[in-house]
Amino acid sequence: METASAKGVLSHLSFLEVQTKSRGNQSQQQSRVKELKAQIEALEVRRDQLKAEISAHKDLQKLRSSTDKQSPDEEEDMDEDSESPQLLQLMARHTELQDLLRAHRLIGGYDAIHTSQGKGLCVSLLTAYEGVYLETYNLRIDLKPKVRIGHHNIPPFIPLNRLAEQINLQTDMKTFLDALSQHLNAFAGRKQQLKLVKEQHKSVDVMESNALCSILVLMLTEQKNKMAILCVLDYTDHTQCLPTRVHFECEDKQLPDSPQWKKNKIILMETPVHKALITMKKMGTIA
Repeated sequence: METASAKGVLSHLSFLEVQTKSRGNQSQQQSRVKELKAQIEALEVRRDQLKAEISAHKDLQKLRSSTDKQSPDEEEDMDEDSESPQLLQLMARHTELQDLLRAHRLIGGYDAIHTSQGKGLCVSLLTAYEGVYLETYNLRIDLKPKVRIGHHNIPPFIPLNRLAEQINLQTDMKTFLDALSQHLNAFAGRKQQLKLVKEQHKSVDVMESNALCSILVLMLTEQKNKMAILCVLDYTDHTQCLPTRVHFECEDKQLPDSPQWKKNKIILMETPVHKALITMKKMGTIA
């Protein structure tokens, strides 16, 4: 009976192992599908940008070609019904639109281009941290019949629709793009800090982090007694790169309230985490 019972337990454990692996594979597949969808949307936005650029270049080339073929005598004899004045007007309009677009980039700080015969606008939002350019996100905004968000590759955890609701997208697109850019740059900054922690601090174990990089759990080692200390950084303000709360846990319940570790808490709240860890090591508080 004991042998049969043992076999039953082993069989059940094997079943649970297979089930766990199956769930893990499903989770990986779903994550991969989301990643591919984001890539497809980014490529669609880029495709629209390229189509608009090619169309603009072709039109301008035709206009210039038509104008170059005209002799000075023909230009003097042009009347109001001829095609040349229309071509010149189109060229002037094209130049005017280019100037407006350049002004928009300079004032707004965003790379934008019209698409779909002026019915849409593709905006590229660059992210950077400490002078290093990181990901570029693309967003298509449909202008007609009303302003609304089209295809994009903005991460799903960025509150894109909530920002569009809070800020009147119809009348204040600049404020909307500013708010979106702030969220994206803060996320990129937190993500880059996490990357630098893994690269620069091999003695620090990253125990947990989420997709938004708004929670970071580190395992530190206290220098003097080699005691393990759990450090939790909570980035409640998703528009910032610094945590709003830092919490320590360890076997010595008195240690987090000691003057030295209170000082460490302030350092972690006021300094990017990869730099804060360097400071803590120099002070001799962590290994």
